[in-house]
Amino acid sequence: MRAFFQAARCESYLEVRAWRIPRAGTFCSGDSSMTRLKGLDLLALGFMTFALFLGAGNIIFPPSAGMAAGQSLWFAALGFLLTGVGLPLLTVVALARVGGGMDRLTAPLGRGAGTLLAVAVYLAIGPLFATPRTAVVSFEMGIAPFTGNAAVPLFVYTALFFSATLLLAVNPGQLVNRVGKFITPVLLAALLVLGGAAVFAPAGDIGVTAESYRSGPLLKGFLEGYLTMDTLGALVFGIVIATAIRDRGVSSPALVTRYSMVAGAIAALGLSLVYLALFYLGATSQGIAGEAQNGVQILTTYVQHTFGTTGSLLLAIVITLACLTTAVGLTTACGEFFSGLMPVGYRTVVVVFTLFSLLVANQGLTQLISVSVPVLVGLYPLAIMLVALNLLDRCWVSPSRVFVPVMAVTLVFGVADGLSAAGFNDLVPVLFTKLPLAAQSMGWLVPVLVTLVIAFAMDRLVGERRLAT
Repeated sequence: MRAFFQAARCESYLEVRAWRIPRAGTFCSGDSSMTRLKGLDLLALGFMTFALFLGAGNIIFPPSAGMAAGQSLWFAALGFLLTGVGLPLLTVVALARVGGGMDRLTAPLGRGAGTLLAVAVYLAIGPLFATPRTAVVSFEMGIAPFTGNAAVPLFVYTALFFSATLLLAVNPGQLVNRVGKFITPVLLAALLVLGGAAVFAPAGDIGVTAESYRSGPLLKGFLEGYLTMDTLGALVFGIVIATAIRDRGVSSPALVTRYSMVAGAIAALGLSLVYLALFYLGATSQGIAGEAQNGVQILTTYVQHTFGTTGSLLLAIVITLACLTTAVGLTTACGEFFSGLMPVGYRTVVVVFTLFSLLVANQGLTQLISVSVPVLVGLYPLAIMLVALNLLDRCWVSPSRVFVPVMAVTLVFGVADGLSAAGFNDLVPVLFTKLPLAAQSMGWLVPVLVTLVIAFAMDRLVGERRLAT
């Protein structure tokens, strides 16, 4: 991925998403003198991993979830951390263990099914949802406070935004590296100031709990964590992290897995602190932003209330730049994947996807989120089970005998939950609506676990045990 991973084995620096990470030493691919990473190397790797995941969704969804959670703030935040932090971390570890990308994770499903799942993931993190969201978030945070949410300003801004995205994605090497290496430190500093203000200078007391969070705040927060798309993003970024470790001279699979876990843990800690601070910001902002429709409006209202116009302008610039590099990275990743999958050139894919993202972005943030929820409700169970089955790979005699039935059942019930979340309840069999947790869009869980138990038993009964290696 050009925007995320540009390295040469004999250079003394590794650049991933415009981060320059100093190596412990300069070496070529044949040099095995460095086989372990030192503390500073691991810390740098962890910050790189944090930078990969920090994007628009990580900033806009915690405040809205925190405002709705109110007095149930901490239970909702815990559920959010499970999907917003825990699942991406497990995905990174799973990819490190198999030593490859999504093709390795989906290998037991067969090439056709694996490719279809990969296409769905890339489209979700690309032109359908995540890429358009970067433009709309930066518009609503930086431009809308001055122009309003009218259609014309949104179109003009998104046209300029995606023109810059296209320019950088077509030839990402120079400008992304030149601009991007300054963006993340500034963004981290801004988030530190914002998080500190949220904790030490809240806009008010913790508000009341919304109806949607009263019955099951933990589960509701779990489902809200889907919206960050970080588990889907980890399916793309995990291989970048593992490759970065190997490029630094580590050849042992056990060490690659261990260092991936350490890097993931550092990133998870950083993301957790950001989420908790933004959750608290939202929960204490009901008095000033009670009518807000999304997290961007909550954040802009709080920053205007606490720091004034200057603070709002600074935050808008930082978020816009961060969203721009994220959009370039996602567009580049999709361009690389689909140009390798189809007989179409990279630049053609990038142009088509950028234009499509422009079209989707002009639906507005609230509309974009409402449309993405059913898709993510249907897609996330597949990602969760794919990672879980790979992490438990030593339990299977023949992985395909377990993967195929479990993922098939997950697909059926995930689609049913997605249709329910979209409001198409008439298309869902009545039996599906009677399942445990069906009302919370988790009806897939029990059938999938039952299928897993049966598949595991059959695998043991009819299969031959693997030869010890």
